[in-house]
Amino acid sequence: MAPTPDYDVIVAGGGMAGLITAASIGHYSKKAVRTLVIDRNREEEPGKKTNNGWTCGDATSKRSLDYLAEHAGIRYGEPELEHPVKGVYVYSPDRKSKVLFEGEGYLLNRKVLPRRQVADARKAGAELMFGSTAERLLSEDGRITGVTGRRADGSSFSFTAKVVVDATGSSSVLRRFLPIQSKIEKEIDPDDVVGTGRYILDFTPAADNTEYFDPDYCIIHLDQFIAPAGYAWIFAKGKTKVNIGLGVSKSGLDRRNKKFGLSDNLQSLIDKYLNDNPVIKDWSQPSDEANSGNTKGNWQVPVRRHNDCMVANGFALVGDAAWMPRPIDAGGISPSIYGGTILGKVVAEALEAGDTSEAGLWKYNVEYMGTHGYPMASFEVLRRYLQTVTNEQINYGMKHFLSEEDVVAITERKHPEFNRARFMNPGMWFRVLGQLQLARGLRYTVKKSAALVDVNLAYPSSPEGFGEWKTRLASELAETVQRFGPLGAAN
Repeated sequence: MAPTPDYDVIVAGGGMAGLITAASIGHYSKKAVRTLVIDRNREEEPGKKTNNGWTCGDATSKRSLDYLAEHAGIRYGEPELEHPVKGVYVYSPDRKSKVLFEGEGYLLNRKVLPRRQVADARKAGAELMFGSTAERLLSEDGRITGVTGRRADGSSFSFTAKVVVDATGSSSVLRRFLPIQSKIEKEIDPDDVVGTGRYILDFTPAADNTEYFDPDYCIIHLDQFIAPAGYAWIFAKGKTKVNIGLGVSKSGLDRRNKKFGLSDNLQSLIDKYLNDNPVIKDWSQPSDEANSGNTKGNWQVPVRRHNDCMVANGFALVGDAAWMPRPIDAGGISPSIYGGTILGKVVAEALEAGDTSEAGLWKYNVEYMGTHGYPMASFEVLRRYLQTVTNEQINYGMKHFLSEEDVVAITERKHPEFNRARFMNPGMWFRVLGQLQLARGLRYTVKKSAALVDVNLAYPSSPEGFGEWKTRLASELAETVQRFGPLGAAN
């Protein structure tokens, strides 16, 4: 008879995804599951992402928070919800066109929120071990059976469990050194990672210009010079408080520097973007307890579709460890909310059924794909395409090729159809001919994106169908990579 494991579930990583998963497990199991959360941070600083703080864009949608409330019984309020916004406006490089992207949402206080999430996890029955790092997975007979690691004082630990959840971030060593055979991808392509950084600032408005600051909306600026192969943002956290920053790909930044004979890095781009803002002046980094130690920082974000398989025997990925941030905007909060909530439910059900094998946990793959993940491969295609176009093409496309239907689709997190770029529309011929290559590229991304959505909505209901599905997905994506070329070779 096998010995009783130390825990039913071990969650490695006490950030947003890990803590939501732990709380969801407790919610769905009615606290019947023994869950341990292992976090490298001190208890006084839960959820801290880097030495620079709780670095993040801080924004998430109202719909994701409503999902958490409905499906896990967790409803956030003040002070973790710092500021409401009506939506996100995306501006063209020339600032002459804008599109409403996403609906209502909130700017979170990412330093305060983890304290609430720790309380939620404990209320749901989880035990937390701070100041400790999970370093390697234990395995036996082809399944994960626990973790080993070290505490802050250098002492080692080893715990066994029926399920281990990896929520340790995009560079997870647990995933990279997964010691059993599985369908999980272990490594990410460097071109599928962007460097991002931001400030949180108090300031005195020097002008009234909603292209550069709007207390009711988040603002995204597309500009291949300011944020090559990425975007810049100005997210209001109040009438005189802002989260301002940008993200770039390394290849995009190298390409831009070479073209213009410059030597900018991520931080110099952020500082220039801030200093050129005509509204945000006389700024300072807030020093109050809710913000100190979190006002300047940078981090790496995966921007590809989530891992095509997120489970193995006794093991699951969630959050950045599963590459969940949206490819088109690097947003990771909403995916972590959906992923953690769904995974918690599936783990609770698998434990009750006595089957924590790959097959027993497979429902997590299926439900996440059907709920939130199915458009992510299509957004990956759109991201790749946008990284190959110039500012002039972005200006032209946003002005002439976006229809009202496209705007609605974007707001609802659907892929735009770019109907105005259809060649059979005589009224658009002169515009299409003005940017024929752009029109063709947009139409290609629409067709390819629709095909990828169809592929993902046909995600296999059991592991047996994964190989055939994966071959179909890989074929669709390979054609896209070949058409758009390596990111470093884009013009």
